[in-house]
Parts: sequence; C-alpha cells; structure tokens
Amino acid sequence: MKLVTYKTKSNQYLIGVMQYPNIIELTSYLQKACNPVGNMVELLRELESNKTLFSELNQYIQSTKNFIPLTEVELQAPLLRPGKIVALGRNYADHAKETGVQPFEKPRIISKFPSSITGPNTIIHTPPGVTKLDFEIELAVVIGRRAKNISRDQALNYVAGYTILNDVSAREFQFDISPPQTTFAKSMDGFCPLGPYILTADELTNPQELELNLWLNGELMQHGNTRDMLFPVDFQIEYISTFTTLEPGDIIATGTPAGIGAFRNPPVWLKPGDEVKLSIAYLDALTNTIA
Repeated sequence: MKLVTYKTKSNQYLIGVMQYPNIIELTSYLQKACNPVGNMVELLRELESNKTLFSELNQYIQSTKNFIPLTEVELQAPLLRPGKIVALGRNYADHAKETGVQPFEKPRIISKFPSSITGPNTIIHTPPGVTKLDFEIELAVVIGRRAKNISRDQALNYVAGYTILNDVSAREFQFDISPPQTTFAKSMDGFCPLGPYILTADELTNPQELELNLWLNGELMQHGNTRDMLFPVDFQIEYISTFTTLEPGDIIATGTPAGIGAFRNPPVWLKPGDEVKLSIAYLDALTNTIA
C-alpha cells in the first residue's frame, strides 16, 4: 500500500493510496469506519489501536471505484508534521571515510525539526546568507507503533513503512562555526523533502537490500545500498527506543552513503535552478528544485 497525502484543487488536504496513475481517496471512508482521521499521523495511530483497520482498508481499496487522477491533485509530503525526526550521522562506512573519521562504535544521533518538512516537486529556498547548501539521500523509516525498549529481533514489527528523505544541510552551520550547529544546519525551512509516498512495511520486508541514487541536474552524485549501513534499521530502533519512546508517525532518517557535495574536490554546493532527484528501490523518486 502506497499511502499519500495530497491537496485538492479546492485546497483540501486528504489521505489516499496511490495506484498509478490514480489515487484512491481514503479520508471519507475513514470518517465512517473509525475515529475521525484528518492526517497521516492520526491514521497511523488509528492503525495501531484498531487491529482490523489495515485489512478493512485493503478490502475497500480492492473494491472501490473512487479513483482520482494524479494529474488533478498535488502530492504533499506523506507526513506533513511528524512528531519527531531522529537522524543518524555517518551511518555508512564510505561516508564516514570521506569525512575523515573512523566508523562509530555506536550510532551518532542528531535530529531535524518537523517544521523543515516539504513535499515532492517543491522549491527549496536557500536561506539568506547560506552559500554551502548540500544534499543527502536517506531511507526514512516511519514508525507505526509506540516503541520503548524494543529488542532488535522485534524492531521491524514497529515499522509502518518507508519513504525517501533528502537531508538538506547548510554546511557552514555544521562545519565552519564553533560550536557546530548540526541540528540547526539541517532544520531550516524546506530542508526535509519527503515522499512521494509511504510504502507500507508488508510490501517491503527487508530494508537492508535497497539501492539508493541521487542525481544533481542529471549527474549521478550518490550511489549506495542500505546493506552497507553500519547500524541496520532494526538496530537503530532498538538503540533509539532504549532512550527515547518512538511513536506512530515518528521518522528515523537512517544516514547517507558517500558522495555528498561537501567532501567533493572541489566541493559542490546547491545553487538556484538546480534539480535534485533521489531514488530508492521500490520507493519511486523524490524531486525538488533549488531557488
């Protein structure tokens, strides 16, 4: 199931399922089938508490004729305002190497503000004074159940699904000042493109065999595979949930492979007019432009 959030021509924000080239609208059905559900986080919470709802949704999707052409709506980030975005730094050995550090023995946890979320095909505006704007392709894990002290062997049972995330960063705030402001560097408005949909976990059972690619103006800049994570998704959930409760709708940004702009020679910074396209196996593509 490919869960989406979209805006109609009448400026309504609704939940649906993508079945290319259409969307099946779910909001009306959910208003009748369960507690009022107005956004994706509320849907994930309802799916956690209502154990039959997922199968009921599947039955509805298979039987309905309520199709809306994708051309008539505007896709949004599937999660417009997650509770929190927990991110891992340097979680691929090749990326750690290009930054000049040895692989970490434990995950390096950072974060992005939920207000930095933006959707597919939007324009990312460069903040005033920022000249070192950079990109990072990441697999985003969407949590579906409240997770606290979860063992690694049970961790994937707490995942609702997966999507693509671009960890846009203002490197001057991360590398050029003291003390470094890593969270701030990654949390400015528009610095978290997300989408185009959440592929539910029943359709992607192994998150550690996914190819990742990022193109800048058609040139391949990043290429990797999630099998090369230093700390796999199940380990991340175990580690984070030991200290912080993960809740439905929370996002884990799982790290990026080598190839970011900051460590190229010479460095490559995003500039107005650039197009950034990210692709992860089974998750389609996420494209944004820079202004």
